[in-house]
Amino acid sequence: MTDSTMHTERFTLRPLRAGDEQALFPTMSDEAQCLYLSRPAFTSPEELWGWLAAPDWPGRTWIAEDGEGRVAGRFVAVPAHEDGVLEIGYITCRERQGEGVARECTAALIEHLFARGIRKLIAEVDVENAPSIRLLERLGFTREALFREHETTHKGLCDVAVYGLLASDSRPSK
Repeated sequence: MTDSTMHTERFTLRPLRAGDEQALFPTMSDEAQCLYLSRPAFTSPEELWGWLAAPDWPGRTWIAEDGEGRVAGRFVAVPAHEDGVLEIGYITCRERQGEGVARECTAALIEHLFARGIRKLIAEVDVENAPSIRLLERLGFTREALFREHETTHKGLCDVAVYGLLASDSRPSK
């Protein structure tokens, strides 16, 4: 999988680059915005950059930029349990939430990954994260599993739902 650039009607999804941590930090330093991350909010842009650009992280990151070059969110794909299966994730900058950024950019990411031969995408979601669950379901994902008291995060013990989408499933509408 390469770090190709993607385009939607309103956004360009491009690989992560130095400086993106500054744009993401207001969101990623907000406890409420980081409630469903597996770790607490970040305390500095430097700490965030260390996490975003960790050399041993096996995933790929795309940053969504609007036509004026403003960062709107981060979208990721990470190898899962076997070849042909990736886990996706996303976060929309708090000032852009409610504008359909996650739907538009995640739909583009899905199309991009399936076009490159990926057979299945999964997403693990804290069951209390209703907006993320709604997004996945609108994009055609199906809840495949519920793991009760599955993960301990900064907010405590969490139930996690796993959603899946096969390349052979109907494609999401943008």
